[in-house]
Amino acid sequence: MPRLFLASDSTCQHYEKDQAPQAGWGQFLGNYLDDCEVYNHAIGGRSSRTFIEEGRLIEIEKELQEGDYLLIQMGHNDSTKEKPERYTEAYQDYKGYLKQYLAVARANQATPILLTPVARLHYVSGEFLADFGDYCNAMKEVGEEEDCIVIDLMRHSIAHLTAVGIDEATNYYMISANVDDYTHFTEKGANEIAKIIARELQLILE
Repeated sequence: MPRLFLASDSTCQHYEKDQAPQAGWGQFLGNYLDDCEVYNHAIGGRSSRTFIEEGRLIEIEKELQEGDYLLIQMGHNDSTKEKPERYTEAYQDYKGYLKQYLAVARANQATPILLTPVARLHYVSGEFLADFGDYCNAMKEVGEEEDCIVIDLMRHSIAHLTAVGIDEATNYYMISANVDDYTHFTEKGANEIAKIIARELQLILE
């Protein structure tokens, strides 16, 4: 039975019932992957750097075994220049930290999978816009340099939002719960993102 370990931020993390309707895609992913175990280590506010600095990657490493998968979705918090304690420069620091995740996975005979940052609700002049461009590009460069699978979650999530339209897409984000938040997901949104990721993973796991 494949085991999936998730290293990510608040868009992926598990939220308790009293935090509803906020949710992360990681808490729904297992619903769409038969015979997979999901271990969600995602936590809000962490960048590729602080996740490592706080020892969270080490905790995952303690559990990793041959045949496991390590999914890494970072970038939202790496991009926050106004918070230097977690900021990373895209083409130097960020790439370097991502490669540490890959190295840990491979040292334990696990398979790393990179996921570009998921879309925010950024809608201008009838179009959903992709954010975190440098971080998406830098992650793809790491994929090429390190021969690592990359799921372009930004592209897939933007395509999905475009398909469902702005009215439905708004329900995916906490702005629909009267919170000034265009980044974090409602249960509905997290569930839909989980479906997208599961679909891509099924192609990899087959």
